[in-house]
This record gives sequence, C-alpha cells and structure tokens, in this order.
Amino acid sequence: MIYKIFWALRAVLYAPFFGKFGFPGYLGRPLFLMGIKKVFIGKKVRIFPHLRLEVHRSGTVCIQDDVVISQNVHITSAGNLVIGKSSLILANVFITNIDHDYEEIGKHVVKQEYLVKDTIIGDNCYIGMGSAILAGTILGKQCVVGANSVVRGEFPDYCVIVGAPARIVKKYNLESQKWEKVN
Repeated sequence: MIYKIFWALRAVLYAPFFGKFGFPGYLGRPLFLMGIKKVFIGKKVRIFPHLRLEVHRSGTVCIQDDVVISQNVHITSAGNLVIGKSSLILANVFITNIDHDYEEIGKHVVKQEYLVKDTIIGDNCYIGMGSAILAGTILGKQCVVGANSVVRGEFPDYCVIVGAPARIVKKYNLESQKWEKVN
C-alpha cells in the first residue's frame, strides 16, 4: 500500500507536464511518455507501472474519470483517442488510432504515411489482458473485450467481444435483463 503513496506523489510531480491530470489519482513508474501535453486525464485515474504513452502530431488522448490502467499498457495516438469513464484496462493491452500505410513498394513502412481513425472506448468497458484495440474502433458502453482479442470496428453498448478478429458473442438484453449468446 505504501507504494501507492509514491505513485500519488509521482502524479503530482508529472501533472504539470500533462494537458490535464485530475486528482486524486496515481501514476506508477512509466516506461515511456511522449507528447503528454496533449493527454488529458480525469479524476480518480489509476495508472499502474510501465505505461508507454505516445502522442504524435496533432493527436490527443482523453482518459476520463475513474479509469484503471494496469501494467505494461501501450497507448499511441495521432488523432482522437478516448477512454470512457469507469473503464478497466488490464495488463499488456495495446490501444491505438494509427495504422501505417504499406502500399509503396520499396519504401520502409515506418516512412510511409499514418492512416489515422479515431478510437473510442465507451464508459464502463472492460478490456481483457493482452488485447489489441486497433485504429477506428468504437466500443459502446459497458463492452467486455475478452483476453487476447484483436478488436477493430464498431460495437454496440452492452456486448461481449472475443477473438482474433474479435466478434460479438453475447449481448445484454434490456428486456430480460440477462446476457444472451449471439449465434
């Protein structure tokens, strides 16, 4: 528990370098931070150690209130990337809104243009361990992403998404108030 006191102190020390860092909150020892003036963090955000957070060009990252980001998470943005309030992101997750163009033969992929599409994770989402949330993904409210899933596309509120590529396997039925399998 004492380590969290150090993490809270680190958040206070790093806060002026962010676009916004709400309190209370804490920040475990980061692995790499780039462009954090364009990162806006809400209140009660808990970030565990080894976060790699990169903002390129005119990108932004908005992490809303009461989000938990576990260890070894990599977030990269060159457009708009939003993590909705009360979401939980487990360890070893990758979240981006960038793809690299690859169509120019003979030119290194890193030297080709970025293809940027906004990525939005809705409120109260659960992102399972080892998942990849790719450019252009939009998750509705309270989506559950299974471990090691590779997610791209738009998904409605209250669904369970698993696999590589990810697909919906359950939806919450508001009438019966139960999670139901999808065929």
